Amino acid sequence: MGFVKEFAIFLQESRAIKFGNFKLSSGKESAYYVDLRIVPSFPHQFRKMVKSLQNLISEKIGLDSFDYIASVPTSGLVIASALAIETVKPLIYIRQKPKDYGTSSLIEGKIPEGSRVVLVDDVGTTGHSLLNAIKALKDAKIIIDSAFVIINRLEGARENLEAEKVKLYEITDILEISNVLHSEKILDEQTLGRIKKQMSIN
Repeated sequence: MGFVKEFAIFLQESRAIKFGNFKLSSGKESAYYVDLRIVPSFPHQFRKMVKSLQNLISEKIGLDSFDYIASVPTSGLVIASALAIETVKPLIYIRQKPKDYGTSSLIEGKIPEGSRVVLVDDVGTTGHSLLNAIKALKDAKIIIDSAFVIINRLEGARENLEAEKVKLYEITDILEISNVLHSEKILDEQTLGRIKKQMSIN
């Protein structure tokens, strides 16, 4: 069984993905809810996910093409931390807003100007949180041209990042996961249709 098929079934069985009617933090309605914060509670699946991400990065851009791993709190940071240990790469993270004490820096960690980073997050939807991180990195004169997520929700993230000259890669996407679950008779035709419609209207 390939990783994506195994991962899709695991997400459904662990309830990391749920189908129904959900209101997202953006206020949008969604036919599904995905929460990868559950995955680290299953260490074998978590390790497979991180290794799959490492393999994807290695295949797409090469592990020598960047100096640092960057992420955004909180769920992306858990994945990036594990990846940093596996690849022995330094890690930084970018806050959504500066803390109101101390240095009030957006970027946490030590990184010199001109360093090359790869950006890691759990899920890409519209790419809003990734875009905030990209802006902070560019403002700090750090080179960023690639971002990686575990799941692409196919609601504009790739196109929005391309506008900033950053290429988005993913292990899998919501359509691939939904098709696996549909072929396994876990997801019905109606729900699959709702998910496809949600992608096309965003």
